[in-house]
Amino acid sequence: MSIIVTGKVWKFGDHINTDYMAPSFSAQAPWEEQKKTILHIHKAFTEGVQPGDVIVAGKNFGCGSSRESAPANLKRLGIGCVVAESFGRIFFRNCMAIALPVMVCKGVPEIFEEGDQLELDFENSLVRNLTKDKESKGPRLSPELINIVQQGGILAFLKSETHLTG
Repeated sequence: MSIIVTGKVWKFGDHINTDYMAPSFSAQAPWEEQKKTILHIHKAFTEGVQPGDVIVAGKNFGCGSSRESAPANLKRLGIGCVVAESFGRIFFRNCMAIALPVMVCKGVPEIFEEGDQLELDFENSLVRNLTKDKESKGPRLSPELINIVQQGGILAFLKSETHLTG
């Protein structure tokens, strides 16, 4: 099963902290209020993000605390993928665990503007700017990580590996 993600780009810079993706000040709020605070450092994002949209970012996306709710909030918003120059290690692992496709790609902020259409071929680590007809390739993930994402996350993967149900 191939994972191809296509969506409208929202652009972020370097060092986007997990606290911005899962702000503590809204953690107890109902989802309709909470979703308006996710990545609140980009007002247009909080007002305009739609399911299927994607994020392009600079270095160290997802740095900070190990909040599992950070990638979970992005997935709940319907973010299709995140492509960045680099990721916080724990954030990257948490994304893999919940099957949110993330890819490292050096120089990716230079080939995208906000609003461009991105296509990610997850298995082949290939990202294309469909608006400007440009592409870039990142380092390929291990077959094990790709398999975890294909199966829907670490829990689904483990259930299939151990033949558990429920």
